Amino acid sequence: MEPLAWEAILTAGTFFVLGATSPGPSLMVVLRNTLIGGRKQGVACALGHGLGFGLYAGSAVFGLIVLLEQAPDVFLALQVIGVGLLVWYGWKMWNASLGEDASEDLFDGDSSQRQGFTEGFAIAFFNPKIALFLVAVLAQVLEPGMGMSTKLAIGGLGMFIDALWYVIVAMLLTGTRAIDLLRIHGGLVYRATAIALWVFALSVTYSLL
Repeated sequence: MEPLAWEAILTAGTFFVLGATSPGPSLMVVLRNTLIGGRKQGVACALGHGLGFGLYAGSAVFGLIVLLEQAPDVFLALQVIGVGLLVWYGWKMWNASLGEDASEDLFDGDSSQRQGFTEGFAIAFFNPKIALFLVAVLAQVLEPGMGMSTKLAIGGLGMFIDALWYVIVAMLLTGTRAIDLLRIHGGLVYRATAIALWVFALSVTYSLL
């Protein structure tokens, strides 16, 4: 069994955490489902979101590795584009407000655990911003020759972190001051994420020179 590329896994995990904990439409959907259907529906929504995110993460990892190994020039161009996307995402995060798209609902009608799961999956899987974010980040951490275990670890870690965060939101934070504080200080979370993305983009640019 080939050794795990821990540096790539930990770097990807860091940005998975930053992406998951940044307040936005996904958080609002999980909160909505928890409030109208209880914690079970909130957890179902969280698990659906984690699955949608994980499918994106796994697809990005395996697709980018193929490019890296079979078309290195294309992958290099993608890395350069990825740096630009990281800078752009940082700018968007820096200027974002928690209210953006917060009221977005994908379905109407009576709620159920199945609908909670469907809403969570849909808000993740049908959000092209998540796909672009994953490509921008993962294009900078993947390396040629990465083994299957590392690929699976990165994809699985993305799913685990995303689902875990929203399960915590549904189980522990709803109905407490923690959610209010998250809403109030959401701008700080956004700006911290923006700075991390810019620093990462700068380090990647330096490595490409």
